[in-house]
Amino acid sequence: MNKSQIRKKILRIRKQKKIKKFVFNFDLISNILKRKKISGKIIGGYYPYNYEVDILQILEKFEEKKFIITLPKIKKNSQMNFYQWSINDPLAINKFGIPEPISKMVKYPDVLLVPLVAFDKNFNRIGYGGGFYDRYINKIKKKKNVLTIGFAYSFQKVKKIPTNKYDIRLDFIITNK
Repeated sequence: MNKSQIRKKILRIRKQKKIKKFVFNFDLISNILKRKKISGKIIGGYYPYNYEVDILQILEKFEEKKFIITLPKIKKNSQMNFYQWSINDPLAINKFGIPEPISKMVKYPDVLLVPLVAFDKNFNRIGYGGGFYDRYINKIKKKKNVLTIGFAYSFQKVKKIPTNKYDIRLDFIITNK
């Protein structure tokens, strides 16, 4: 299957399942940060959209532990940056229907929590096809070391994701299993 076929299939399954709760082991995430010696306190998150794994409770837990939370904002030319956001801050809806922070304070995350549509055992991912995260990860890795952690349901795992030179592999993927 090509990326488009995989994307359509997994999005259809994800929508049908409409999973409401994803129970997180925050200690697992903390241990990953400790093991990788991540000392920075800026977390790049995402606001769940289109039946993505809801990570808001994780972001809230990070905020309680005095981390700076950021969310992405789509810019012109299919670029994005991450802007400071607090769990109680208002959001604006972008042209894709995705909530974004209204802050103008750009921050470069130390840890990037990445939504995905499908993944494989080699930590390759498929998103919605716009290449936003691949471009952003490529850009930020030129500025600083960033740890990338994908979040998905176990049923989103496929045998093999076809990749090209623009695709960026994640460091970790956490599922409900």
